[in-house]
Amino acid sequence: MRYIVYGLLILLVAIQYPLWIGKGGWLYVYQLDKEVKALQETKKELEIRNAKIAGDVQDLKQGSRGVEERARMEHGMVKDNEILVKVLKPEESLPKSNKPSK
Repeated sequence: MRYIVYGLLILLVAIQYPLWIGKGGWLYVYQLDKEVKALQETKKELEIRNAKIAGDVQDLKQGSRGVEERARMEHGMVKDNEILVKVLKPEESLPKSNKPSK
């Protein structure tokens, strides 16, 4: 009788193993679920970035205001009869040289 109980227990464990640990088991499904959620978050961030880039492209295609704004902000370009004044924060100021002057 004891051998029958042990045999049934071993059979029960053998049947439960694929359910919990095997390729289609709960642990595998849980891991895949975490990966899917991480990929969905990455996808949302990329969609937001793509929407911003698409807006920039559309703005640049439609008129010269976008081109002018980029030229002013990124390259410091000015129109005729304009003066460019650039205000730097203390962290952005030019580094002081420690070399003694000759």
